[in-house]
Amino acid sequence: MILFLQILLVITSLTLMALILLHRGKGGGLSSLFGGTMQSSLSGSSVVEKNLDRLTLFVAAVWAISIVGVGLLLKVGA
Repeated sequence: MILFLQILLVITSLTLMALILLHRGKGGGLSSLFGGTMQSSLSGSSVVEKNLDRLTLFVAAVWAISIVGVGLLLKVGA
């Protein structure tokens, strides 16, 4: 079980880093490479940006749960 959670932690960590880099920041971010030439007025309300936000929050929740799970299993000594 610990091995599964550790693998899940590594996968979600890498995925979370990639998703955060895809977000549009004040300077445009890496998402502008894939989004074309969207105007800044439309960037916050686009469907793609909202879905990216939701996916990032989901992966962050799985990441946090896996950290707590690994911590609890290591504390118990399983």
